[in-house]
Amino acid sequence: MSSTMEVGKKLVDLCRKGKAMEVIETMYSPNIVSIEAHASPAGPARTEGLAGVKGKSEWWMKNHEVHKAEVAGPWPHGDRFIVRFTYEITPKAGPMAGKRMTMDETALYTVKGDKITQEEFFYHMGG
Repeated sequence: MSSTMEVGKKLVDLCRKGKAMEVIETMYSPNIVSIEAHASPAGPARTEGLAGVKGKSEWWMKNHEVHKAEVAGPWPHGDRFIVRFTYEITPKAGPMAGKRMTMDETALYTVKGDKITQEEFFYHMGG
């Protein structure tokens, strides 16, 4: 069984290499719960199950051009850890389509055994 810190380090390493889908496919529980800060036109705030989380991630990758990505952390606490993601992106659709912007978010992950069972995203959309 991996420690929370080991799971966090592996997630950060894969994300830094641009392998977010590998994180989902190899590190997430089949019963993963993903919670966004709010619902969006792309989907609900809460997504349950591996297929739903894969679909959400695939949608995001198709709809954003990523110019730069930085990943910081992990910072562990018991069975959870936090990671900070900073992206320079240009959305391909929606009200911000074609406008380059910085996306800054923090994610809180919960680990059971050696699998991530929940991810929660924290970010501010402006306004």
